[in-house]
Amino acid sequence: MTLTVRVITPGQTVWDGVAQEVILPGTSGQLGVLTDHIPLLTALDIGVMQIKAGGDWLPLVVLGGFAEVENNEVTVLVNGAEPGNNLDAAQVQAELAQAEAALAKAVSRKEKLDATQQVKQARARLQAVRMGSPQG
Repeated sequence: MTLTVRVITPGQTVWDGVAQEVILPGTSGQLGVLTDHIPLLTALDIGVMQIKAGGDWLPLVVLGGFAEVENNEVTVLVNGAEPGNNLDAAQVQAELAQAEAALAKAVSRKEKLDATQQVKQARARLQAVRMGSPQG
């Protein structure tokens, strides 16, 4: 059996298809979903969602949201998402260095929170790039 998976952002449907397995970046760790999973509603953190479709793994960077699993359907509603295999490794590495520098310079609580979110996003993007590369 398979899962029907939809990844939806406020502006678009990023992925809509059939998969054999999904790994979600839950707020308390990774969560694997196979066919006939029990009904579930969970919060998602910034991280890498992995979709196994046709024997290959597709990494998607997701920027927090929620996932619902019911009747072999996985609906993922997130603030933003992008395929990891479309990212440039050097650019993502530079973005991570810039985000970490901003975090080191942050003074106010708001600056620290914003910079921490940017670091988490950049780390997730780098992880997705590495997963999506042939040597990943």
